[in-house]
Amino acid sequence: MDENVVRGTVADGFEPVREELAAVAAEEGGDYAAQLVAYRHGERVVDVWTGPGITADSLFGAYSASKGAAHLVVALLAQEGVLDLEQKVAHYWPEFAVEGKGELLLRELLAHRAGLVGADGGFTIEELADDRIVAERLGAQRPYWRPGSAFGYHALVMGALSGEVVRRATGLSVQELFAERLRDAYGVDFHLGLPQEHESRFLTAQPMVATPERLAALVASASGPNSLSGIAFNRHHPRNPEVWELPNFQVVRTLGTASWGGVASARGLARMYAVTIGPVDGAAPLLGPETLAMVGQTQSAGHDMVLGRRTAFTMGFHATSEYYPQLGQGSFGHSGAGGQQSFADPRNGIAYGYTRRRTPFPAAVAPENERLIRALYEAAATAR
Repeated sequence: MDENVVRGTVADGFEPVREELAAVAAEEGGDYAAQLVAYRHGERVVDVWTGPGITADSLFGAYSASKGAAHLVVALLAQEGVLDLEQKVAHYWPEFAVEGKGELLLRELLAHRAGLVGADGGFTIEELADDRIVAERLGAQRPYWRPGSAFGYHALVMGALSGEVVRRATGLSVQELFAERLRDAYGVDFHLGLPQEHESRFLTAQPMVATPERLAALVASASGPNSLSGIAFNRHHPRNPEVWELPNFQVVRTLGTASWGGVASARGLARMYAVTIGPVDGAAPLLGPETLAMVGQTQSAGHDMVLGRRTAFTMGFHATSEYYPQLGQGSFGHSGAGGQQSFADPRNGIAYGYTRRRTPFPAAVAPENERLIRALYEAAATAR
């Protein structure tokens, strides 16, 4: 079988999405492996995949798309009154109040405004994969900027920080609550902690194709290991692995760290957001209209202290319409460093999930998402 053939199904009118994925596969080359799934008003309208060794059920490292899964739990707890986003973090987690952090609100924490992007001495991979260890270290640490005064992407630690609030408020971990309230309740193929019986479905992540031009661009844009960005990505630790390698560590998949340790298929990513915003297969949506409006409201936008460029965040999510203009206002979701993309667009009733195996260039951006999303929205505008 030609591995570049796009397999799967699309609803009537969504054939251009499959054609666009086929074009991407032809341009990327023979080892490109990806899945793409989309829902519209609760119906799965795109379910396609392509590449060697991949099936519809293959699982990939979700990287930071895991933050979306974790923060759907936070949103659900806020909806149920268990958490108050206007409450101080220290109300739930008293030890957090040291070193000038006592006034930080939970809403501000979720918007990457805490200034706790990493630990002074860095983490081993075993420590970084354990949310409890990360939370204990950062809860006692002095922040890198005055909390609430600025924002920067807490790339590897955000889920540990918000997860500790969840644990203090409920006695359960984010991972436990996600498994109960989303994965199992809605049949979502997303795992914050991969059960052993699903290990055979996991495809190891692959590095970027390293051309001389790409390597030169990376060198030119690299910040030092002791810069804010270096600390945020743990590059100041002497045994820090490359970001693309993270899902390949067994400890990462087993513990399912809420910042970047999830494992998912595109079906899982898309269904997770579809069940959040509307009924799917007869099940009531996870979140109501008021909560969706709250979750989709931009909290931080402008210069990101860590990434050094403009970014925008809502309550623990990307403000996705800032990156893809086709989306309706109030859209939210999260990308991942391996090129994964996932989001919910409540105004248009669309949920999207995309996974790929080989790290793209630039990492995390996966430029093909812009093409695939445009094709999806153009098809949705004309489909019955």
